[in-house]
Amino acid sequence: MGFFKKIFRSHPRSQNHPGTEGHEEVQMVSPSVSDNLAYIRKSLFHTQDLKTRELSYHGRDGVLVYLNTMTAFEKIQDGILKPMSLSEGEKPLEEVLTSPQVETEEELDPAIEQLIHGHIILFFEGLKECYVAQAHAVYRRAVAEPDHEKVLRGSHEGFVENLLVNLHLVRKRIDNQQLMVRYLTVGKKNKAKLALVYMHDLASSEIVEEVERRLQFIRADSILSSGYVQEYLEGSSYSPFPQMLNTERPDRVIGNLMEGRVAILMEGTPTALIVPITFTAFYQSIDDYNMRPFIGSFFRLIRFISFFLAIFLPSFYISIVSFHYEVIPSELVFPMKSSVEIVPFPPILEALLLELTVELIREGGIRLPAPIGQTIGIVGGLVIGESAVRAGLVSNTMVIVVALTAIASFVVPSNEMGASVRILRFPMMALASLFGFLGMMFGALLLLIHLTRLESFGTPFFAPAIPLRLKDMKDMIVRLPLWKLNERPADAKPQQWNKERHSRGWKRDDPQEN
Repeated sequence: MGFFKKIFRSHPRSQNHPGTEGHEEVQMVSPSVSDNLAYIRKSLFHTQDLKTRELSYHGRDGVLVYLNTMTAFEKIQDGILKPMSLSEGEKPLEEVLTSPQVETEEELDPAIEQLIHGHIILFFEGLKECYVAQAHAVYRRAVAEPDHEKVLRGSHEGFVENLLVNLHLVRKRIDNQQLMVRYLTVGKKNKAKLALVYMHDLASSEIVEEVERRLQFIRADSILSSGYVQEYLEGSSYSPFPQMLNTERPDRVIGNLMEGRVAILMEGTPTALIVPITFTAFYQSIDDYNMRPFIGSFFRLIRFISFFLAIFLPSFYISIVSFHYEVIPSELVFPMKSSVEIVPFPPILEALLLELTVELIREGGIRLPAPIGQTIGIVGGLVIGESAVRAGLVSNTMVIVVALTAIASFVVPSNEMGASVRILRFPMMALASLFGFLGMMFGALLLLIHLTRLESFGTPFFAPAIPLRLKDMKDMIVRLPLWKLNERPADAKPQQWNKERHSRGWKRDDPQEN
C-alpha cells in the first residue's frame, strides 16, 4: 500500500507567490466616492456587468453600485430608489430603505463579497462607511417530484436548486423549535453555501461536530455540487459503496432527521446528503411506510433479493456453463447445450459483450430527451438482443440472464447504490470465469469483509446486523407495524431512544395507562 500512496500522493507543481496568502492590508471605505469605485473596479478586474448610478440624498451626492447579472432591477427600484425619492426629513437611511436587509460596512472587501452575492452598495461623499442592501435576483424552478425517486403514495414535493426553498420545505414539515440550521461556507475561490440541518435534542453532538470539522477541512478552490462535498467527507473514498445517502425528497430527509441523523444541503443543488447511514437505508423507500407492513416488507425483500441477483446472477451462470454442469437440471441440459454450443466465444466474453451493450443503451437513454431515450432503450435492446442471438454471437440463455440482471440493478431506490451494484458484477464475473463457484465464494467473502469493516462517520455500515442489535432488526429486511418501531435505531446514536409510547393505548381497558 505504501507504493500506491507514493504514486497517488499529490505534490505541488509550483509554490504560491509570496504575499498571495496570509494577512492582507484592510481597505477601508474612503470619504471619496471615486476612490471607492476605482478600488471596486480594480478588485473585479473591470468586469462589464458592474453598473453604477449617481444619485443624491438630502443634498449629499452618492453612487449606487450593483452587478446587473445578480440583482433584480424591480427590487432596486421598489426597495431603494423609490423610498429615497419619497423620503421627507433627515431620517437615517436604514429607516428609509425598505429592502429586507440593510447594513453599514466600514471595509470595502466584505462589501464587495456582498456585491457578488447580489447586494447593492451605496456610497456617499464624505462618509467613511457604505450601505449594503439586499436586492438579489431569484430564478427558481417549481417544486416538483424528483424523476428518479417517485413514490406511489405520499408527498410529491422535491428539492430545488435554491437553498432557502429547500430549508422551507423541511421546516414547514417539522413544526418544532429543536430544528437547527447552521450555515457554513466552503471553497476558497468559488465559495459555496452549505446548511447543516439536525434536531438539537436528537442528533448526537459528536456526529454534528465531526461533520462540521470535516467540512472546515475542505480546502478546494471550488465546490460545484453535493457530489464534491460527499467525496471530501467520506472516510473510504475508494470503496464502491457510498457512505452518505443522497436524496431529493424532503420527506426522506425529515424521516432521517427525526431518527437523529444530520442532513447537509447546498446552494445550487437539489440533492441533500444524510449521515450517518447504513447499508439497509439504501434499500428502504418511502412507499414501505405508506403501505401495509406485509406489502411494504414484501417489496423491500424483493429489493434485497435484487442486490444478490444484480451482483451474482451473471457469475453464477458463467460458473455453471464453464465448470459445474452437474448442477443443471436434466430437463435443461439439452436446451442450454443447444444454445451455448453455437456461440464461438467463452461465456465471460459473451457476458461482457451483453453487459457493456446494456450499459451503452442505458447511458444513451439518459443523455437523450426523455421520449427518444425510452424509445432507444426498448427498441435498441430488442433489436440488438434478437440480432445477436440470430448471428450466433450470444446465447438465448445469456440474454435472459443479462436482462434479469439489468432489471435487478434498477430496483434499488438509490441511484448511487445501483451504480455500485452494476460495477461490482464485473469482478464477480471475472472470478467466476477463472475459478467457478470457488471464485464466487471468494468474491462474496471479500465483499462481506469490506461491508463489515466500512463505517459512516463512526457508524458500522452493516448495522444492525454487524454488530447485532435485535431491536433494530424490526425495520431492516422486513418492516413491523409502525407502532412496534417505538425506538430510534442505534446507528444514528440519538440522544433520545424512545419515539413513542402506548400509541395503540386505545386497545387497553384502562385509559389511564395511555
